[in-house]
Amino acid sequence: MSTEWNLPSGLMPDPASPDWLSKADNAWQLTAATLVGLQSVPGLVILYGSIVKKKWAVNSAFMALYAFAAVLVCWVGWGYRMSFGDKFIPFLGKPDVALDQKYLLGQPFVGKFPNATMIYFQFVFAAITLILIAGALLGRMNFHAWMLFVPLWLTFSYTFTAYSIWCPTGWLAKMGIIDYSGGYVIHLASGAAGFTAAFWVGPRANKDRERFPPNNILLMLAGAGLLWMGWTGFNGGDPYSVSVDASLAVLNTHVCTATSLLTWLFLDIIFFGKPSVIGATQGMITGLVCITPAAGVVQGWAAILMGLMSGSIPWYSMMVLHKKIWLLKQVDDTMAVFHTHAVAGSLGGILTGFFAEPKLNRLFYLVDTWQHYIGLAYGLQTGRTTAGFKQMGIQLLGIIFVILLNIFTTSVICFLIKFVVPLRLADDELQTGDDAIHGEEAYALWGDGEKYESKHNSIYEEFPQVAPKGGGGGGGQVEMA
Repeated sequence: MSTEWNLPSGLMPDPASPDWLSKADNAWQLTAATLVGLQSVPGLVILYGSIVKKKWAVNSAFMALYAFAAVLVCWVGWGYRMSFGDKFIPFLGKPDVALDQKYLLGQPFVGKFPNATMIYFQFVFAAITLILIAGALLGRMNFHAWMLFVPLWLTFSYTFTAYSIWCPTGWLAKMGIIDYSGGYVIHLASGAAGFTAAFWVGPRANKDRERFPPNNILLMLAGAGLLWMGWTGFNGGDPYSVSVDASLAVLNTHVCTATSLLTWLFLDIIFFGKPSVIGATQGMITGLVCITPAAGVVQGWAAILMGLMSGSIPWYSMMVLHKKIWLLKQVDDTMAVFHTHAVAGSLGGILTGFFAEPKLNRLFYLVDTWQHYIGLAYGLQTGRTTAGFKQMGIQLLGIIFVILLNIFTTSVICFLIKFVVPLRLADDELQTGDDAIHGEEAYALWGDGEKYESKHNSIYEEFPQVAPKGGGGGGGQVEMA
């Protein structure tokens, strides 16, 4: 007996609303996707344009805007079907367009909304991944080389990772890897690819490496705020439904982020003597990244613990290890994407393998958690030690796969682009910046940007030479004793 006649007229199926469509889920999914889109445009456009030296403001912001547009065209042309389409090989779907009316209005592999909604939702994740990579390359990459890099990396790297981990027929997905919303697919991938690309592109001009003050910290905070609040859609949209798990994911996201920001802030005060706004922003980002693979599958107390670790471990890798390890010192990673995304993303993946709660995994995956998806902590607690260690092993395998794939594919892509256009700008363009590259400047009515002596010479802070109370929040990089 049909129960549809008991529904309000606005919920009755009709040609525009098939019986499989949930209007609530569709509305939330479109809203969540738009929130994620706002993280990039204008969020990261503003953040990149303001955290860099004045002469790089236009170029940095435009690298983000270009990537957003270019990814969408590639995504509907072939990228989506390679990431979520019919199986081609164990780690890639068959390339195909996603523009046909019949396909767009049909039901996707999961969720109670049309393919068009899923394509839009997954696009904004692909776009922000490329924009995060750009963060490692600001201040010296040839814009024409960036124009080639974006579609090539999306095609030959992002699609492989997305299909392997997120598509139900992907090899890591079938093994049971837990990546709730992109700790691996987006953050670890962008961190590894950004660091690799930075190696091949080469460093900024010496003058910029020594002194790279942000041109507008207030605008930087505006971009960071859009990034933080947009994460409500980033993690809250991945259950693909308006569910209790979506609510938990949103709350855990903000709890972990706030804890991470405060942890980073306190460490800056203790060791540098002053509360750094740029440092707090980095702590915010590492908290967002760390909770992403775990957002809806861990309890609130675990989100707090993850925030404490995401505010301290990447802080240590950025402020201490970065100055001690030769390779980290050699590669000019402008926005410290390696630390904020690769380190924090790997940390999140490992902690997910430890804290993932079986009942919450069942709410998210809608499968029998006695077979998969049990964190090591609960495996030890319930006597299912083997299952817990297996889950941790799968999480570690995912980290290795993403890192190796991105080192290889990014290196090949950069190597090939070099035969078409230089990866790095010419020396005279490096000296001039925006005007030489785009014929435009960010602040046409203000001076040359060099009169104000900011103590924030880069995002890598320097330990004070004397007592902490005499230290500043920045300065040129020096070796620790």
